[in-house]
Amino acid sequence: MIGLTGGIGAGKSTVAALLAEHGAVVIDTDRLAREVVEPEGAAYGAVVRRFGPAVLDDHGRIDRGRLADVAFADPAARADLNAIVHPAVEAEVRGRLRALEGRANVVVLEVPLLVEAGWAPLVSTVVVVDCPEDVAVRRLVEGRGMDEADARRRVAAQASREVRLAAADFVIANDGTGEDLRRRVAQLWAALG
Repeated sequence: MIGLTGGIGAGKSTVAALLAEHGAVVIDTDRLAREVVEPEGAAYGAVVRRFGPAVLDDHGRIDRGRLADVAFADPAARADLNAIVHPAVEAEVRGRLRALEGRANVVVLEVPLLVEAGWAPLVSTVVVVDCPEDVAVRRLVEGRGMDEADARRRVAAQASREVRLAAADFVIANDGTGEDLRRRVAQLWAALG
């Protein structure tokens, strides 16, 4: 079981997709986090109770942009959101892992907050996708349409590069071309084999 992490904009999803091409089963906790805050999701009611109707769209769904604006502006709000969402996501992960027992040789648990949430003990190997902060900010501005100040605030809200790197068994540098990244992931896969 591989824990795949890295800062926002580092390229975790790209690395996860490349590992899937090699045969890994990927569990994307960002996707699960979106699912648990859907109206039928396990964390929906608690999020709405904590943050109020201001985070809902016209259809009663949680507007992730509004929620992020509140959570990233206030460390206490972010801690409250994490305390609601992380246990629900962890329960989903555990259920999916039980369903995969004996059916998958390599499972990649893609967890942006692996270090911050204390999930490293759940995995046998921690892989950190790493890039310089300026590269991550540029990717967020160009790829996701964030303004630079918001991108920098989100990068700063996560564990530092140094903290993530200290937890790593393997580091994938994602500061070059797509072909560089593909080669590095192939090297990682061979090392894991």
